[in-house]
Amino acid sequence: MRALVSKPSNCMVSRVKSFATAFGRDERGFTAVEFAMVAMPFLMLLFGTIAVGLYFFTTFTLENAVEKAARQIRTGQAQMAGKTTSEFKADVCSYAPGYVDCAGNLRVNVTSFSSFSAVTTPPCVDSSGDLIPEPTSAAVPGAASEVVLVTVCYEWELAGALPFLELGDMDNGSSMIRASTTFKTEPYN
Repeated sequence: MRALVSKPSNCMVSRVKSFATAFGRDERGFTAVEFAMVAMPFLMLLFGTIAVGLYFFTTFTLENAVEKAARQIRTGQAQMAGKTTSEFKADVCSYAPGYVDCAGNLRVNVTSFSSFSAVTTPPCVDSSGDLIPEPTSAAVPGAASEVVLVTVCYEWELAGALPFLELGDMDNGSSMIRASTTFKTEPYN
């Protein structure tokens, strides 16, 4: 038995051709397609700009906080008041913005040297890539006319949570922000 296959009629062929022609000329939806093509790069650029802006804003505010708090050491006010490193850290935190996690992610290291050529920067991370432990609560160093290095290490956890961007340089995805200042204390004695 032979199956009956009918040839398409001219009417059906003309309908398919007219539908294809009409579909090809239809411009409804071009806006949606164009938006779909542009949306992802636009969002990546937008979030990238915001993320880099937040990173530099956090860095700038920490540098400013270190400079303001270090003035107490430079003039001898901190040493004469017998401030500890923990108390000095509280001063740095008072100048830092509220979103900076001072309790868990901020470390302050104050060291003194005999000359500027002897200054060595302390590490912010240990051998396993984690933030260094909290320094002991010793008195703030820096006798009169002595070189002092104040270093603040901040583990910025938001760097690992930003979409489309990898700002983190630590093992856990966070970014290490370091702010420091070096100066010679005034002869305050």
